[in-house]
Amino acid sequence: MGQTIFITGTGTDVGKTVAAAILTEALEADYWKPVQAGFDAGTDSSCIQSLISNSYTTIHPETYKLKLPASPHIAAREEGIKIDLSEIEKEYLKIINNRALTHHLVIEGAGGLIVPLNENEFVLDLIKKLKAKVILVSRNYLGSINHSLLTAQVCKAHDIDVLGWVFNDHYMNYEDEIVQWSGYKKLASLPFTNNVTAGFVKEQAAILKSNLIF
Repeated sequence: MGQTIFITGTGTDVGKTVAAAILTEALEADYWKPVQAGFDAGTDSSCIQSLISNSYTTIHPETYKLKLPASPHIAAREEGIKIDLSEIEKEYLKIINNRALTHHLVIEGAGGLIVPLNENEFVLDLIKKLKAKVILVSRNYLGSINHSLLTAQVCKAHDIDVLGWVFNDHYMNYEDEIVQWSGYKKLASLPFTNNVTAGFVKEQAAILKSNLIF
């Protein structure tokens, strides 16, 4: 049975899109970014498209594609609209009903769990509505232990089904401590690179695939 896997992180710019590309390549899954806020430098969907080598992945269009690079609820407000989680859910049901039973779907969120999508609902609420399994992305930097463990605590408080961590960058060696304290296993530790290519994604996908057990 195909799985829905939601990629979220400990914050913004922690490497969710690269992790999503690697996971999408590893599973030959479909990819979907339902809410894109800011696209002057290109969308995350277009980035994923450039990094995928397999011929099975479909990139699904965003439900909300917002111009302002800001918190989604603010970006939506600037355009006179409100992000409706029910509309995202409708698109999600269309996607999963049209895919093969064994085909996986990777969903990339915006920022972290408590990023507001509207005045009352957060990324966390979207994860719960879609009943998705979650992979947490953490980038090693000063302060990431705190951010990582806070993210894990929110997941536990809301009974989120967490598959594990994807770490990237290398500030200091404390990934194993985050794993121990959070209770969530390490799925991958991505090496630092200034040049993320399709070749890099394919190489890391082979490593990640061996650690994925649903």
